[in-house]
Amino acid sequence: MPNITRRAFGALSASALLSSALPGLAQTRGRVIVGTWGGDYQSLQQANIVDTVLKDSGLQVVFDPAAETVRKSKILAERRLPRGTMDVACLTRQGTYEMYANGALEELDETKIPNLAKVHPFLRTKYSVPHMYTGRVILYNPKEVHPAPSSYADLWDPKYAGRVGVIDIQYQNTIESAAMIAGGGPSNVEPGKEKLLELKKQGVKIYPTNEAMAQALKSGEVVMCIMWNARGFMWKNAGIDVDVAIPKEGLALYISDVGVPKNAPNKEAAFAYLNAMLDERPQAAFAEKMGYAPPNSTVTLDPALAAVIDYKPDQQFVQPDLEYMAKVDASLQSWWEKDFKS
Repeated sequence: MPNITRRAFGALSASALLSSALPGLAQTRGRVIVGTWGGDYQSLQQANIVDTVLKDSGLQVVFDPAAETVRKSKILAERRLPRGTMDVACLTRQGTYEMYANGALEELDETKIPNLAKVHPFLRTKYSVPHMYTGRVILYNPKEVHPAPSSYADLWDPKYAGRVGVIDIQYQNTIESAAMIAGGGPSNVEPGKEKLLELKKQGVKIYPTNEAMAQALKSGEVVMCIMWNARGFMWKNAGIDVDVAIPKEGLALYISDVGVPKNAPNKEAAFAYLNAMLDERPQAAFAEKMGYAPPNSTVTLDPALAAVIDYKPDQQFVQPDLEYMAKVDASLQSWWEKDFKS
């Protein structure tokens, strides 16, 4: 669906009010505007949430696809308005934290989102619903990398100089990973900068997107990279020769999060959508199609799939420092552009 302007949204809202006044056309929950990423992620929401869980709900779902930066900017720009133009905001865990810290996201009431009670405790916050998650790992070509990597430090091995890749849009994760082998960590990524400059001298390759990295792995231009386990699952299924190694430094998480703006025009519909996202059916479907683990603890996956993409609740995860990262992000991006990429 195309982006909806505030003027167009107002016209649609007026039309909905008129329709609800007509006999037989009243909808119990009305319209919900879902700000999300486009592509496969939106298509899977349509097929497995809208057309399945919400099929007979009377809820009319309108997608507003855009990049996360655009979505965050819209929420912040509209936060002082009595009514915004978005009911549901799909963001990263860092993104929901930033929006909540800026007073733009609603604190969630579990009674309005019953499926929230099924979510693993280590994934929960008071302001967001985790839709799916995966771990940060090392992807490598098993024919070219011997022995299998066991640490982020293995990317610095001179024998792989010029054949290691990093992704431009994942600068935060890359700097943090480097810091984890240089005396730092999620709450102090500064040591990662000097470490990455060493990798730069070795001829590290920088790719603009995840998709570009997939092509580099497929062609053999790159034999090792830092990536999400779910991507490894998808790329392996697509015929790319990659294996996954969990770094001994620990498993950091990527969480695809969802929140409700404080001025959402239809909060009840937003809560219904969030509850549907956590339903066992779409949770299982996203796991099978995209390789992300389901936050809903009651979802049962095929054992072979679970062995590849799921995690045990007692697994030791590297917890992010969301407040710290929000404070240093601008300086990290500046360093990445001026010192690392130049």
